[in-house]
Amino acid sequence: MKPWLDSIEYIRGVSMAGVVAIHIGSQYLLNPTPNIHLVALFEIVSRFSVPIFFFISAFGLFYRMNLSEPFEYGKFLRRRFKAVLIPYLLWSTFYLLHDNHFYGYQLFPDSDYAAEIYFFGLAKYHLYFLVILIWFYLLMPLWIFFIRRMTPAKLFLLLAAQIAFDYWSSYSILPTSEVYLLQLCLKWRLNWLVLHYVFVFILGGWLGVHSAKFFAWCEEHKKIVGATFFITLTILLGYYYFLIYVRNFSPLEAVNTAHQLSPPGIFYTIAASIFLFTIFQFGKLPAPLKKFLSALGKNSYFVYLAHPLAITYLSLGLGKLGLVMTASNALIFYVATIAITLSVRILSRKFFQAIR
Repeated sequence: MKPWLDSIEYIRGVSMAGVVAIHIGSQYLLNPTPNIHLVALFEIVSRFSVPIFFFISAFGLFYRMNLSEPFEYGKFLRRRFKAVLIPYLLWSTFYLLHDNHFYGYQLFPDSDYAAEIYFFGLAKYHLYFLVILIWFYLLMPLWIFFIRRMTPAKLFLLLAAQIAFDYWSSYSILPTSEVYLLQLCLKWRLNWLVLHYVFVFILGGWLGVHSAKFFAWCEEHKKIVGATFFITLTILLGYYYFLIYVRNFSPLEAVNTAHQLSPPGIFYTIAASIFLFTIFQFGKLPAPLKKFLSALGKNSYFVYLAHPLAITYLSLGLGKLGLVMTASNALIFYVATIAITLSVRILSRKFFQAIR
């Protein structure tokens, strides 16, 4: 049995914090004159957050897997669906009921619309991630087949195909269809189609299988890893500022263009994944920071699921106080969102442990 890697837990925590930053950034963009540099921090620097979850999910799965043994597909699905599908259905239902009460939305106009909501992860803006993850789990035998046969040369070919597909899906005008279901699948393709993140998942799985060689390489090339991370971040930020200053895009338009599926975004995700593994695996982190990262990682699932609720009520409180989402308020809002959801999770765990 391979040892548990604290680095996976730390990356999970950092990624969750990045996802929250993206959603706070969306709130901040409602300000008609946002600080574009703070937008860059919320919406560009954190862009690795969603795809890196797929990376570490695959890494963790294949790190523990023995590819020479038969794969127990039924057992795998039961365990993963218990951890993902059931929470997805429960939280989707909760958010539908909550928003029906809070905003007065019509709950289910018809059964077809209800099926659309659950199938594409539309109950709340962050739940689509779980839909994609479920599809990755359903297709696990396919990923095992690929990773067993994967080579560095094939990875580069897959990367080229990923860049081409994501560019087409993100920036092309897609065809329409008279078939209603097909049109829905095209409309909500970013909410379910695993093809957008196949490379980062396969890369994570392949590196998980070859973890010893991967970590040895990271330790030996720490300077190259760090430099590559900062170069890719600089390029992505440069693209964002180019869109604003040269192409005269609004901050919202720039964010929606310089995203994680853009070519610079894909390279930034890869570099960030390897960089975070390197610093968390081999960096000398202070004990308090390790403790904080561990707390974030252990409770990241709940914070991810619940943070839109905190955002809703903090926004309500901000409005009642007559405050607008200035740069300073946005930063406080971000810290408060994580602090509240993290505290609720930690306190609730302690409470249930105490009453057992």
